[in-house]
Amino acid sequence: MSDQELREKLTPEQYHVTQENGTERAFQNEYWDNHRAGIYLDVVSGEPLFASIHKFDSGSGWPSFTQPLVPDNLVEKKDRGWFTVRTEVRSSSADSHLGHVFDDGPKPTGLRYCVNSAALRFIPVEELEDAGYGEFLELFGQETMETDP
Repeated sequence: MSDQELREKLTPEQYHVTQENGTERAFQNEYWDNHRAGIYLDVVSGEPLFASIHKFDSGSGWPSFTQPLVPDNLVEKKDRGWFTVRTEVRSSSADSHLGHVFDDGPKPTGLRYCVNSAALRFIPVEELEDAGYGEFLELFGQETMETDP
């Protein structure tokens, strides 16, 4: 997608976060306190990134997850900003900045993927099939609906 297409598709905050490595305000973002069942996608590409079954309240004010839904859809890079070294997390196909991963999360992984809501689009479990993500229904104890060819 061209820069102009991205600017037309995304809100200014989504563009700032995903394309300019920005960070939204803690506790003042769309998904930090979302408790609905479903999956989180890259707002740019639509690639599946995280699931609500791996989400936890980290107290940070941003959505936090113990693991990715599809590990191959994430890329980790060293981030040397803010006078420290952190591990940045980006989407693999769109190269969207998502947030950072830390090693202070709960069991079983010990990881905390701290992600900007502005980098995500949430699909509730009841809409997964219609949105083309029915393959993830089994995570929530549901089956995909069989359709005749």
